[in-house]
Amino acid sequence: RPSILFVPLSSLGAVAGILIVMMLGAYLTKITWIPWADAHAFTLGALAIVLRLVWQTFEWWNRLYVLTDRRLIRRMGVIRVAIFEAPLSSIQHTSVFISMRERVCGLGSIGFATAGSDTYDAFWSMIARPYQAHKVVVEAIRRYGRNHGRGGV
Repeated sequence: RPSILFVPLSSLGAVAGILIVMMLGAYLTKITWIPWADAHAFTLGALAIVLRLVWQTFEWWNRLYVLTDRRLIRRMGVIRVAIFEAPLSSIQHTSVFISMRERVCGLGSIGFATAGSDTYDAFWSMIARPYQAHKVVVEAIRRYGRNHGRGGV
C-alpha cells in the first residue's frame, strides 16, 4: 500500500484549485449584488477540501501492492477497480521515480515494464523507502522470475 502521505500529496493540485476558487468567491462578496457572504465561500471551500481528502483516502485504502515468489500485483480504484498482475518472469524492466514532492517526504514510485511493452505497465506509487523496495523486487525477479520460467505461473 502507498504511504498515508499519498492522501494529501495526491490532492495538492485539487486543493490548490479549491483554495483559489474559495478566495475568488470570498473576494466577489465585495460586490453588493452577490447573494452570499465570504463565510459561505470559506465554508463551501472547506467542505470541498474535506470531501476531496475523504475521496483520496478511499483511493489510498483501495490501493494494494503485492510481491510474491511468482507474481507482482497492483490493485487500485474505488468505483472502477483495475488489477495489474504479471508473472515475475515477464517483468523486463523496473525503475525508481522520485518527484520533488515525494523526495521531500522520503517517498518514491517504482515502475514495471513487461515483455513486449514499450512503456511502464504499472506503478507502485508513493511508497516509503523506494530504493529498498526496488532492491527487494529486483532480487525477487532475479531469484524467482528466472527459476520458474515463462510457463511456471
